Amino acid sequence: MAVWPASGGAGRAATPLVAGRDERDAGASRRQAPLLTPMNRRALLIRTAGLAAVVGGAWWARETLLWPKPTLTFGESGATPWLAYARLSRVPTVRVRIGGLEVVALIDSGAQYSVIDRALVASLPSAGRSMFDMPLVAYGVGGGAQVGRGTTLAVDLPGLAIRGLRAAILDLGPLASKDGLQSPLILGQDILGEAVLALDPGKRYARLVRREAFVRPPELVPAAVRRLGGSLVTEVTVEGAPIRAVIDTGASSLLGLSREAASGAGLLDGRPQGSGISLVLGGAIRALTVEADSVTFAGHLYRRVTVGVFDQPPLPNFPGGLVGMEAFRGRRAAMDLGTGSLFVSRPLDLTVG
Repeated sequence: MAVWPASGGAGRAATPLVAGRDERDAGASRRQAPLLTPMNRRALLIRTAGLAAVVGGAWWARETLLWPKPTLTFGESGATPWLAYARLSRVPTVRVRIGGLEVVALIDSGAQYSVIDRALVASLPSAGRSMFDMPLVAYGVGGGAQVGRGTTLAVDLPGLAIRGLRAAILDLGPLASKDGLQSPLILGQDILGEAVLALDPGKRYARLVRREAFVRPPELVPAAVRRLGGSLVTEVTVEGAPIRAVIDTGASSLLGLSREAASGAGLLDGRPQGSGISLVLGGAIRALTVEADSVTFAGHLYRRVTVGVFDQPPLPNFPGGLVGMEAFRGRRAAMDLGTGSLFVSRPLDLTVG
């Protein structure tokens, strides 16, 4: 049976996730993930000041689009093995193959559509690859806008073939560069709406599971979320103020808020402010940070949370908040954007901070 990655030295299997696989098939390798190295320039760009330091997803001027769904074909097991994070950031990055090249992809539940960097497209074989115009404008957190063309991709992961993936061609800037996340491909809600994403942030592993093959481990309990468009939306409270936020695996911090939401929660009340660097669509921005005394998410209380504040693009559907990967520290999670479901384990302590 498939298991969550085994704890080092634990000596026993974790709870099954998918029936019919053994520990080796599940990718539960006993080798340790690479150690995080401080003062790395790439890590500095990604993690400065605890800001929502990777927000790569593109939000679009239209909420819906007549957009063919990609085809996901899993192997016999119905799931990929557990895939180790390919980069040192908290956000899930995995190695994939496109056009015979191995590249790193960011799995981003906050990106409405998948995106490929222009430079990567230029390096791919042109034979058999279709291009098309996209009558859309893409916005990133911080308000930057791009108009891009699109292409159809074939993407391969261990145990999974993705065909007919229509991706926007945009300049991803530091998200794709050597000085940034080095991830020139973003797998967005078009993929995550067709499969279950399972995450074990503590062990730095991720996997995709065919919806019909997913078996929820008993330690993962439902969280209060709903589907809005292709996103998972939840209500968080910030010092008692309720705020609607999107579950965003492309954001590294616990919580990022629009300036309007931060003001409404009373965070811009003259308290001390800091600053940080956030990698966004096409570049990097410096934004302010403030400390919230309390934040609640998925039934748990977090104390003294550094919150990044971003300028909201001129879109009526843009979220007021982004719940990022730090919210899952010490927890395991599984999300299904297609059914509007999120399951999380309880953190080791009720209060984190």
